[in-house]
Amino acid sequence: MDEARVYTRKGDDGTTGLLYGGRVAKDSAAPSAYGDVDEAQAAIGLARAAIDDQSGSDLDVILVGVQRDLWLVMAELACHPDKVDRLAESGSSATPAMVEALERLIDDVSARFDPPTEFVVPGGDEVSARLDVARTVCRRAERTVLAAAVDGSSVVPYLNRLSDLLWTLARWQEGTSTTAREAT
Repeated sequence: MDEARVYTRKGDDGTTGLLYGGRVAKDSAAPSAYGDVDEAQAAIGLARAAIDDQSGSDLDVILVGVQRDLWLVMAELACHPDKVDRLAESGSSATPAMVEALERLIDDVSARFDPPTEFVVPGGDEVSARLDVARTVCRRAERTVLAAAVDGSSVVPYLNRLSDLLWTLARWQEGTSTTAREAT
């Protein structure tokens, strides 16, 4: 019986396969974009791992939902550009409803604390610091995705709102943020 293997050796030539066909260089726009989104997803996981009471906490539930959404974002970015409509048909791509859901989350979490009115110095506690790192990785992914997203995609707005959500979650987690003025 053949064992499933992690390696295929198909990428040894510096290319990678796209969903629904085609191969591209590993350093081209699509793999760079979904690689950065993958890194954002991992950074969010690192923040989740630092939550004291992870199971069932509001923060954990929010972050797991976001991590699941990011699989759809990555699928869309990994798809052959001419075949993205197949993902939309199956419900496997980013949607305006996902962006709206993030906006509702931002509003809900923002109502739980008094947000700072000045620039914040990250690092109030471990979880908030990790959320801030995830936010910066998400912002980089957003910039990288600009070269890969197809017209009409919700991927860029989704990542834009996600970085806002991560900032909001970090401030909520801290409770009291240190502002740039206080740090000097």
